[in-house]
Amino acid sequence: MASLIEHAQAVALETLSDLPSRRAHMAGVAATATSIAEQLSLSGRNTVAAAAWLHDVGYSERVAATGFHPVDGATFVKDQGFPDAVVSLVAYHTGAENEAAERGLSDALAAFERPDPVLLDVLTFSDLTVGPEGERVEVEARITEILSRYPDRHPVNRAVMRSSPALLAAAERVKRLIAAADAR
Repeated sequence: MASLIEHAQAVALETLSDLPSRRAHMAGVAATATSIAEQLSLSGRNTVAAAAWLHDVGYSERVAATGFHPVDGATFVKDQGFPDAVVSLVAYHTGAENEAAERGLSDALAAFERPDPVLLDVLTFSDLTVGPEGERVEVEARITEILSRYPDRHPVNRAVMRSSPALLAAAERVKRLIAAADAR
């Protein structure tokens, strides 16, 4: 039987087979999250690694229902039988609460349990340090890149603008955890 991470990778790669850039991004996020989780000796390292593979499956046309990829992805991941901890990370990753509010989908997001905050920070940091083609980027550059793809009035643009302080704070928390782990 495949491990949780292997199963997540297989599902993600198959689900996004028609979106090679998205697959490259997810592979980079998964590699980053796995490395950080191992470095920090997180008890939920398999959970965050699996969620990293799956965090953007909601972009697949086969999965999209609401047009809000965290909720669409979490619904799909839940239907695939993944653990609730993985599902919740997919649902809440990278400022999803603000985008849900912008889209009028806060109730849909609230249907999923809130994830472990440390694991969510690691997933968010990993998502923000990997660009759209899987390349390493700085958090601020990634936020700028996301904003540049959407017009000012688009829900993603408005949500990222609102989320930026929290996203930057999550990144700083992870950087501090990494620095503390390196100091040991």
